Amino acid sequence: MYEYHIEGGFPLKGTIRASGNKNAALPCIAAALLSAEAVILRNLPEIEDMQVMLEIFAALGGTVEKVEANAYRLRMEKLSRHDIPSALSQRIRASILFAGPLLARGGKAVLPPPGGDVIGRRRLDTHFLALTELGARVEIDGQFTFTANKLKGQDLFLDEASVTATENAVMAAVLAEGATVITNAASEPHVQDLCRMLNSMGAQITGIGSNILEIRGVETLRGTDYRIGPDYMEIGSFIGLAAVTHGSISIEGIEPRDMRPIRLAFGKLGIRWDIEGTTLTVPAQQTLQVNQDLGGMIPKIDDAPWPGFPPDLTSIMTVVATQVEGTVLIHEKMFESRMFFVDKLIGMGARITLCDPHRAVVSGPSVLHGSDLVSPDVRAGMAMVIAALCARGESVIRNVYQIERGYENLAERLTALGARIERRNVC
Repeated sequence: MYEYHIEGGFPLKGTIRASGNKNAALPCIAAALLSAEAVILRNLPEIEDMQVMLEIFAALGGTVEKVEANAYRLRMEKLSRHDIPSALSQRIRASILFAGPLLARGGKAVLPPPGGDVIGRRRLDTHFLALTELGARVEIDGQFTFTANKLKGQDLFLDEASVTATENAVMAAVLAEGATVITNAASEPHVQDLCRMLNSMGAQITGIGSNILEIRGVETLRGTDYRIGPDYMEIGSFIGLAAVTHGSISIEGIEPRDMRPIRLAFGKLGIRWDIEGTTLTVPAQQTLQVNQDLGGMIPKIDDAPWPGFPPDLTSIMTVVATQVEGTVLIHEKMFESRMFFVDKLIGMGARITLCDPHRAVVSGPSVLHGSDLVSPDVRAGMAMVIAALCARGESVIRNVYQIERGYENLAERLTALGARIERRNVC
């Protein structure tokens, strides 16, 4: 068990390279199961969640070989089992992503209930509806058992634009008989990454980046050598970190198109950056001031399915808003428990009114003071790191396992930027 000891109040400066997108890496690992040939995935983030997905892949009969830093060679020549070990499934919600590939490749998938962050209700209904419409049968008896003689393409309308349900439907449909149309599909950059990877394996997917995906099933998929895109959630976290510590950070390896909805939200807090090629630079000495809406109205930062503002960054924006002059409403519409960490920020000195499980009014700037904190989930944990780095005095953050599930070598990378952070083993 590790914890972070952080001394705040020092500006972070320097250059950092964006990690690979965690939320793209996980479905791409599952998708490697769809081919009997070797799949090489590059730019995989070295994080706990990625390692668990690789363990599941190996447990199902696949081989996993690290070929270089952040690159793995996966091959599922033959499935040895159709059930995911319960101990692994409980460690990660993304274990559900093996349902579509197992069905498409072997006609059966047995999954214990997946684990993951406790940030509110995270329904699985859309997965079941999509897979059953493609021809699967589902039994629920303490675990989920999917079976299918042959998947057949259908015209699907998802009841919500679920990212993982879209990914499961796509992975099932690429080997289904005939054509599939998925309407109300999620279109986040990581969904696009998965679709591009599958196309590089011989799948026929069009409409990538839109909410209507058209898939023409093929008989087999080949291997591929594919590079995962950058993690725009990590990039957004580092932007917030640079702003609140009054530092200057350059982030290399970004995808400018992914930053557009994030730029709009940060702009409401007076935070700007420059992009040259694939490098984003947050300049020092910014005027952190809320830009009011027309008529002097309080602005709102609210999340939405892509291309809306990403829900994973609402925790980060809440902390950043405590250091900005003015008042802003943070509206987290998608998960009802994600905002409950703000009591810890209030204890550090933040002026936040939690209106209900989804809305918080933040007034700043506030002087934050070091505190003893416990990370409840990946993004709230990173928000606590940001708060600690701009606070006066020392903070201790426990349960950093949750943070490191989503951020690669975080303490080491922040230290290189001038952060005073120490990762201690307290076992």
